[in-house]
Amino acid sequence: MEHKVALDFEKPIQDLANQLEILAKRAAESAGAHSDENDAIAAKMEALKVEMDAAKCKIYKNLTEWQRVQLARHPLRPYALDYVSRIFSDFQELHGDRLYADDQSMVGGIARFGNEFIMVIAQQKGRTIKDNIQRNFGMQNPEGYRKAMRLMKLAARFGMPIVAFVDTPGAFPGIESEERHVAEAIAVNLRDMMLLRTPIIAVVIGEGGSGGALGIAIADRVLVMENSYYSVISPEGCAAILWGDRTKAPEAAEALRLCPQKLVEFGVADEIIEEPLGGAHNDYDGAADAIAEAIGRNLVPLKKLKGDAMLQSRYERFRKIGIFSTAAAAQ
Repeated sequence: MEHKVALDFEKPIQDLANQLEILAKRAAESAGAHSDENDAIAAKMEALKVEMDAAKCKIYKNLTEWQRVQLARHPLRPYALDYVSRIFSDFQELHGDRLYADDQSMVGGIARFGNEFIMVIAQQKGRTIKDNIQRNFGMQNPEGYRKAMRLMKLAARFGMPIVAFVDTPGAFPGIESEERHVAEAIAVNLRDMMLLRTPIIAVVIGEGGSGGALGIAIADRVLVMENSYYSVISPEGCAAILWGDRTKAPEAAEALRLCPQKLVEFGVADEIIEEPLGGAHNDYDGAADAIAEAIGRNLVPLKKLKGDAMLQSRYERFRKIGIFSTAAAAQ
């Protein structure tokens, strides 16, 4: 593992990585010398690599819902701008909602995707304390959603597809956010995104928290990263309500069906983007390549839809979510 931050279930992999690092240092110190010891070190390193790959397959291919939530929140997981810089070129950020302020937890601007212009909307978190204060810990104020809608309407006016990167624990719940009508701002986005006559793709890259995520995710295609989640409430919040105990978050995560496989099964999401083995936090470039491929592939059929046909397709997509089946209920 390239990074030093390891979650509890990643510890066996990190232990093997540490052993491999120690052997690599020993090999570097004795470089140039030919001896049985060097051959033994090389053989041991190869054996450890095989063992580490096997451990990664065993762990990452059998994650629980809660473990996926933990990976979605991994402190070294790529954030929106990490992907924007790798997937797009000539990104030009646009600022402000023209009403109140510029919410820096919601980033937007025009960029090139291949040979065409795209409007990028992205929820951005920070890594350092300073960055997190600047980005409000990835929680958007109402002006963030109003900025996003201003830019999306601009995109529709010029026929630019929209790509939205979703990664937020939820909209900011503070008093000042409520005073500026955050619920109304999100509701307007839900309504107006449904009526935009341009292709919209939303990519859940980490946390998809409730209305805060949905406020930029009324899309023709919703793509979810393999180790992301998208839910009406956080596992901790659900556990606090149902059990009065936030430590029940793992049980709540299972009950919420918030991870990619269930999201696709229920029609909430359309496609799972597979991450590099070990998670996106171990391979930024590989994860970005996977997202870029999925965006490009999904844009092709969407650009063929025009006018009312586009709006009708989007409407039908959301109407199909949550259809109650008596046969399924009987099971």
